[in-house]
Amino acid sequence: MTYILKPKLHHPSLPKNELGFTRRDYEGRVSTLCAGCGHDSISAAIVQAAWELDIEPHRLAKMSGIGCSSKTPDYFLGQSHGFNSVHGRMPSVLTGANLANRELIYLGVSGDGDSASIGLGQFAHSIRRGVNMSYIVENNGVYGLTKGQFSATSDKGSKSKKGVENTESGIDLVALALQLGATYVGRSFSGDKEQLVPLIKGALSHHGPAFLDVLSPCVAFNNHAGSTKSFDYVREHNEAVNRLDVILGRTPITTDYAPGQLREVTQHDGSVLRLRKLAEDYDPTNKIVAANYLQERHAEGEIVTGLLYVDPEATDLHDRLGTTARPLNQLGTEQLTPGSAALAKINAGLR
Repeated sequence: MTYILKPKLHHPSLPKNELGFTRRDYEGRVSTLCAGCGHDSISAAIVQAAWELDIEPHRLAKMSGIGCSSKTPDYFLGQSHGFNSVHGRMPSVLTGANLANRELIYLGVSGDGDSASIGLGQFAHSIRRGVNMSYIVENNGVYGLTKGQFSATSDKGSKSKKGVENTESGIDLVALALQLGATYVGRSFSGDKEQLVPLIKGALSHHGPAFLDVLSPCVAFNNHAGSTKSFDYVREHNEAVNRLDVILGRTPITTDYAPGQLREVTQHDGSVLRLRKLAEDYDPTNKIVAANYLQERHAEGEIVTGLLYVDPEATDLHDRLGTTARPLNQLGTEQLTPGSAALAKINAGLR
């Protein structure tokens, strides 16, 4: 596998933030994802958000699991801490790192397969425990690395590229995050940079578990049977000696619409997303209203985007455990091993 590095030369006229960094300083390696993939748009939004927030790159730790989405941390914030864990286990790795060093800003990047299937339990417990983190799911509804099978977030009735209909109900990670106790919950579309960047900035600035579900079109596997642009159609009309996949470049899908409006966004395969942006008078501090609104719009076939819920007085795992303000990785032997007397006191309290 070849990794292409971006040139480090910057034009002297590039704007800088208060730390003296240009936006280029927050980028990573050149993406190896399919041209037009929505995940690259999310990476660009993360870069923009971190640059605008004047975050020192070394203060951010980015964690991921397995999948197309979990590859993306290599494409942004190249000067930050990072750890690529195994499939579905990113939340526990992030939790452990957060407990050891509370001074870092934690960003977990995952996918619908990574978080809604094998990692569903880990996702649930990291949210309910109140880990101070920004958890972004890049949601394309398919397993992009294993030829586009339905993921757990695929809508019931949706069709695969071979025309197979999904007969199982999809998991709504936003509704689940609300129920589990996330204190900052939002949903966006990878092509709506104007909405996505502020949502990410809010998540990175939030104290407590922040969750963002970002719909991100898969240019390789969201094409249905019958499309003349599908890979199956090309194979049927091509006398090839073997079966090869060529990912053709696609133009990234973008959109821009006002609060309160409904926008139908046509995907590469001709399917349509019905996105409704929250109105300006929507109250994001009422969890019950948020949950009901999600269900009402879902019944109308609409996907609600925007900041759905935020708790302005949120706490995190350290607040609940009463841990020391000094990071655990900075404590010495005396602080970490207080002696037999302290252990006896703890044991007596459990009797």
